[in-house]
Amino acid sequence: MRIAIVDPEKCNPEKCDWECFKACPVNRKGEECIKKGKKAEIDEEMCIGCGICVTKCPFDAIKIVNTPEELDEDPVHRFGKNAFVLYRLPVPEPGGVVGLLGGNGLGKSTALNILSGEIEPNLGRVDETASLEEISKLFRGTQLQNYFRDLREGKDTVYKPQRVEKIPAMYQGEVDDFLEKVDERGVLNHVLKKLSIDNIVDRKLEDLSGGELQRVAIAVTICKDSDIYYFDEPSSYLDVYQRLQMGKLIQDLAEDRTVMVVDHDLATLDYLADTIHVFYGEPGAYGIVSKPYSTRKGINAYLEGYIREDNVRFREEPVKFGIMAPAKEKERISLLEFPKTEKKLGDFELTVEEGELAKEEQLGIFGANALGKSTFAKILAGEIEADEGGPEEKIDISYKPQKIKTGGSGRVIDFLSRVVDNPYSNEFKNQIIRPLQLEHLLENRVSNLSGGERQRLAVAVCLSREADVYLMDEPSAYLDVDQRLAVAKLIQSVTSRNEASCMVIDHDILFLDYLSERGMVFLGEPGVKGKALKPGGLEPSFNIFLEDVGVTFRRDPQTGRPRANKPDSVKDREQKESGNYYYVDSS
Repeated sequence: MRIAIVDPEKCNPEKCDWECFKACPVNRKGEECIKKGKKAEIDEEMCIGCGICVTKCPFDAIKIVNTPEELDEDPVHRFGKNAFVLYRLPVPEPGGVVGLLGGNGLGKSTALNILSGEIEPNLGRVDETASLEEISKLFRGTQLQNYFRDLREGKDTVYKPQRVEKIPAMYQGEVDDFLEKVDERGVLNHVLKKLSIDNIVDRKLEDLSGGELQRVAIAVTICKDSDIYYFDEPSSYLDVYQRLQMGKLIQDLAEDRTVMVVDHDLATLDYLADTIHVFYGEPGAYGIVSKPYSTRKGINAYLEGYIREDNVRFREEPVKFGIMAPAKEKERISLLEFPKTEKKLGDFELTVEEGELAKEEQLGIFGANALGKSTFAKILAGEIEADEGGPEEKIDISYKPQKIKTGGSGRVIDFLSRVVDNPYSNEFKNQIIRPLQLEHLLENRVSNLSGGERQRLAVAVCLSREADVYLMDEPSAYLDVDQRLAVAKLIQSVTSRNEASCMVIDHDILFLDYLSERGMVFLGEPGVKGKALKPGGLEPSFNIFLEDVGVTFRRDPQTGRPRANKPDSVKDREQKESGNYYYVDSS
């Protein structure tokens, strides 16, 4: 089946000459495949898939895609004519955590909204919702047949949304007031303590950080008494320790409740999920839901890019993780040296041991939130001064801060023009634009970009500057797995091409493992005292960090990816006894 997508934000007939209408071969024969309206309208049954309208559209507003030949079934939902289509749904399973994995724009949040009752499925008919009888017919013989009947009859669901940063705009007042009426299960105090937010209940919601808002939203969801719980990207803004604590709470909840979770952190999803549904398709055009897999098989199928049951390959090459060989000492050329550095901000104290960064090196920086990682980055970037120490010599640093400030309402291309002489050049497109999937966003207003699109733009701006060191604070935030891997590859490519180095602060273990050659660990008491250890080998750095967190990792023999061991499992106990928290053997 052929799907035609028209982006309503980009399609602007008032500023074009209807090039798509005039160039369409079917239209030129006297029929109307493309019709004129407030926006272009494409008849998918008449479309021959020539793609001429796609290339002729001056605003890159049209996309024509073919679904897999094996897909011969009705859709579950479509958002409008020439809009995104979702096929199939994941199945809520009682007594375990169901994980949803896939790229951005493939319908994961849509699936949660349908299953939670926020969206009424229309079975592809954009002008009406489907009757219960029609839905039952589509899902006849499956658990979803009874599920939608129960949902229509009032089955309780709770949904933690993806965009927690919007909470302060919807609810005013203090955290205590926000939490007052949600303790339906009598577990509020326990949950607040486990999530380490029992000390912020007297603060205003608008004053909370992203990580604090996320944990408050998780607490609210868990404390409600419901049949089914849906969590959309609960690991965003959280450090590794907080992700594990969140995972334990969700696993406890799933012992006698039905729980479904969407997340892009493979290590977190691997840790908390019992089964996995993989979403694949064409981002922004259509999404297809796979059958349920065991967690390991589901994540590995996603990384392999092949759904055997549907005989569909959606990735050209499988993603493989491996151990980077440490740079040989004789090849190390010091690029950046910093002596012991100290900084006090209010009641918080930061101490950084002396260290250095070598030329053409990727240094991963990790540790819990509120230990001074961003403060150290700002000292290196020259945004704040150290009380003692700091970089000994001036070098060019291109800095991407944690909080992205784009400002203004200009276009993406205008934003890039500030740092690049010719952002339309083929060289720049091949080296920066295409790897970050920004080509179709160049004419978009920066103010209209999603969080992931803004993140990719910020990464593009950082890597487009000429610099000795590229310093990035949480570049993986808001990105899906493929985008994170693309950013890691691009960082390696740019630093190699420019004979530069990079320092990357992040919480995604797989992202850091894929990117880094060495590691720098921050330890201490969050919000009180932080200490950064001298940069060292990646394996010993991860060992120090994971021992502090209290979790062990092994490597998957098929993909080489790090996998968190279940707490107190045989493997977990063995590795803790040997002191090997970061397991490097892939056997």
